[in-house]
Amino acid sequence: MITSPAFAGKRYAVLGLARSGRATVRALLASGAEVTAWDEREDVRAEFAGQVELADPVEADLAGFAGVVVSPGVPLNTHPIKPHAETFDVPVIGDIELFAQARADLPPHKVVGITGTNGKSTTTALVHHILKTTGVPTTMGGNIGLPILEQEPLPEGGVYVLELSSYQIDLTYSLDCDAAVLLNITPDHLDRYDGDFEKYKASKMRLFEMQSKDQWRFEPFDRLVMTDPWDVWGVFDKDGITHRDATVLGSQAEWPCLQGPHNGENAQMAIAATEAVGLSEEEIAAGLRSYPGLPHRMERVAEITGIAYINDSKGTNTAASAPALEAFDNIHWIVGGLAKEPGLGECEARIGHVKAAYTIGKAGPDFAALLEPHVAVKQCETLERAVASAAANAATGDTVLLSPACASFDQYRDFEARGEHFRELVEALA
Repeated sequence: MITSPAFAGKRYAVLGLARSGRATVRALLASGAEVTAWDEREDVRAEFAGQVELADPVEADLAGFAGVVVSPGVPLNTHPIKPHAETFDVPVIGDIELFAQARADLPPHKVVGITGTNGKSTTTALVHHILKTTGVPTTMGGNIGLPILEQEPLPEGGVYVLELSSYQIDLTYSLDCDAAVLLNITPDHLDRYDGDFEKYKASKMRLFEMQSKDQWRFEPFDRLVMTDPWDVWGVFDKDGITHRDATVLGSQAEWPCLQGPHNGENAQMAIAATEAVGLSEEEIAAGLRSYPGLPHRMERVAEITGIAYINDSKGTNTAASAPALEAFDNIHWIVGGLAKEPGLGECEARIGHVKAAYTIGKAGPDFAALLEPHVAVKQCETLERAVASAAANAATGDTVLLSPACASFDQYRDFEARGEHFRELVEALA
């Protein structure tokens, strides 16, 4: 795990003992810190009995504490922990901030930080893959993979690749990324920002504000993706010049798991970031060709009788599903779930790629009403019925696409469970 003498002898409170919270407690204890920890679940608290003081920080006297470390899932705009900590002049931070504070004691390394509304996981995994294929010591963490403090420190010359949600950035104050990437910003998670898109945008932009002046930053030309997040755009580097296009390193057709305009843009940012930390064109090109992709993100599950089945369960809002619609033709689109916003949003401009739609979940009837003027629609309610119906209606050369444009929580634990169910249903067709 990652530890630091900077934490020794200090007092910290940890609120929330899920994966990152547990890793934080262990790293702090191993560093010689005193820890007060709390989780609403008694069985989770029991794991740390005798190792820490078990007490709710919201009700504790925090005088003299170095910080309150909270899970990114704690809504700072409504939870009482932030105003309570502020009465003691104690910062509310996350595990990424602890990592930032520990960096001075780690072997010399670099950090690539990646944020954006959509595409973070793909771009993070792609940067990590490109580095790994060249033999650079690397790991990825943050909003993907293992909690960063749970991982072993990299040797000298290593590169930490961090996927950073706005929630994590809100809890971070000193992360000076050697290369910081902003992919896009579209309205999402606005309940955490009092419905104010400008607050959400400001949260993302803080990734750049924490950087030293000589570090690399990569962002869309206008700092925002506007009405259409998948239009062609470029990036700015630290000198204010335009970074070259990804096609310099070959055709996107050579990158089998990076199809669609949005993945071309993800690749462009990954190229920029990996160049910034010292990789050559040849090294980057090899990594792009061999990238295996991530589950549930335009994942090609199977091809059966000439019909492609694509699992894009990670498409949990219309902005996230739009690029999947753009990437294929003759689509049998499985759509619906728990809607995050009304309407078709950015998917509307891609309806021409859709041959038929199969609606599921709570938002199914609303999507059906929106789509019926444009394409054939069958209201299926469940994923089982949708897959069976799409398979029966699709022809050779068509694509059955699960990209729900909705959250999964009306019918599934999470988008992973929804995607796994889709995979099982498709495999049963073979």
